[in-house]
Amino acid sequence: MVYIDSWDDFVERSVQIFRDDPHSTRYVMKYRHCDGKLVLKVTDNRVCVKFKTEQAQDVKKMEKLNNIFFTLMVRGPDVDIAEVTGKEPAEQQVSKKGRGRRQ
Repeated sequence: MVYIDSWDDFVERSVQIFRDDPHSTRYVMKYRHCDGKLVLKVTDNRVCVKFKTEQAQDVKKMEKLNNIFFTLMVRGPDVDIAEVTGKEPAEQQVSKKGRGRRQ
């Protein structure tokens, strides 16, 4: 078992584990309220990666990871997850310019 320090590395490795073997991959969340610790674990019985945090803001990141896994499970492991992660190509980001409050 390997604890990953970086959130982005954990997400990339987790998605890769799922894509390699979607039928045997498990995703486990463990939260201890008394300690305020959240531990996420992804394994396929050969590779196991874990992420541990005590930060409350990481709960939002966990929700995004849940959405990524739901998307992969429903649409298949070969789907592009860019729309779930919120990372859009540069040409799409330019078109959002000008959105805001009218004066």
